[in-house]
Amino acid sequence: MPATPAPDTLIVGAGPAGLAAARALRDHDLPYTHVERHSGAGGLWDIDNPGSPMYESAHFISSKTLSGFTGFPMPDDYPDYPRHDQVLAYLRSFADHYELTERIGFDTAVESVTRAEDGTFTATYADGNTSTHAHVIAATGVQWDPNVIEIPGYTGKVRHSVTYRDASEFEGRRVLVIGAGNSGCDIACDAAIAADEAAISLRRGYWFIPKHVFGMPSDVFADNGPSMPMPVEQAVFGRLLRLIVGDLTRLGLQAPDHKVFETHPILNDQLLHHLRHGDIAAKPAVASADGTTVTFTDGTSGDYDLIILATGYHHTVPYAQQLFGAEQHPDLYLTAFARTPGLYGVGFVETNAGAYRHMEELAAMVASHIWDREHRPAQWERFERHIERDRPDLTGGITFVDSPRHEGYVDSATLHRYCHMVAGRMGWELP
Repeated sequence: MPATPAPDTLIVGAGPAGLAAARALRDHDLPYTHVERHSGAGGLWDIDNPGSPMYESAHFISSKTLSGFTGFPMPDDYPDYPRHDQVLAYLRSFADHYELTERIGFDTAVESVTRAEDGTFTATYADGNTSTHAHVIAATGVQWDPNVIEIPGYTGKVRHSVTYRDASEFEGRRVLVIGAGNSGCDIACDAAIAADEAAISLRRGYWFIPKHVFGMPSDVFADNGPSMPMPVEQAVFGRLLRLIVGDLTRLGLQAPDHKVFETHPILNDQLLHHLRHGDIAAKPAVASADGTTVTFTDGTSGDYDLIILATGYHHTVPYAQQLFGAEQHPDLYLTAFARTPGLYGVGFVETNAGAYRHMEELAAMVASHIWDREHRPAQWERFERHIERDRPDLTGGITFVDSPRHEGYVDSATLHRYCHMVAGRMGWELP
């Protein structure tokens, strides 16, 4: 690694966000140093990447149609919802196509990033080497630091979903999955097939969105529909879901305690299939445990020798937490610009639609701002002042549920419109 100061940008991480950032800097002809602690690109989509939350049954939850990067669509022969290995192959072919791979320093782990009084950043690596940069883009994602909860009184085996890989781990076991995000529902479906007994515990009712509506991917269906005010869209789509999915309480699930779109969307057909066929039981939140017996808030109980915690992740940046601030929701303007000049985060966006398009838009804005620093310093200073005072409402009129994951949640369409509005004012071009 370079040991002397360089007027370039350090990109940490070579997953989808890091690759989007690298292409944006390359497109702006900006110098950069790109490092990745693993031996290959792809981030969490590489199931062999230590600490990756990937598992064999994982698929994209947004469709290939609306998920690829601009100028490089996913292959036509991919299914509507690609498997994890197909997504990994896509990301690596993207990196190769734009000649990004050869510029990545693999097997290079960043231990810490600090900021000097002159505004430069120094990265210290696991091997003890250091490098100094004018800018840092943290692109290491938000699914590496598991949120592990305690279950007092339980004596069976407890694992976070980050450790799960395939359904064979459930053979001969009585399994309880706690949590109903998309990974929790996928893992529960694996348990329904492979375990001797399976249950899923949900602390609230959720809206389950089928992956296809009228024969097309749900996000494509929504994207092709008419633009409506959010309250109208919630009412219309909520009514449509009730017609398509039916009464979820018949399956033991709680009725949703919020309007549609007010939580991260759960796109899953298979869990409802397994519930309808009795392959798995739906349970409310855990109330207590005694040995391997778990009692739920409705008074029912069950005996489980394995609990999988699909309880999410902390949005930490362990090598630069002191620069980014709060662990769950770093203070990032438009989810990308830190209040500290020269510091950025790409890939921290939590939204209700495919994230890759947002990653490349935000990466383009970051690259444009970095370019301005040398070529249009007045514009650079103007945007830094803008960051300090602008606090946009990016909810799109949606009242997201009160949970750690939704603290910094944004509406996809609102973020897209606001980014293009800001970019227009600054004279930046976005994908």
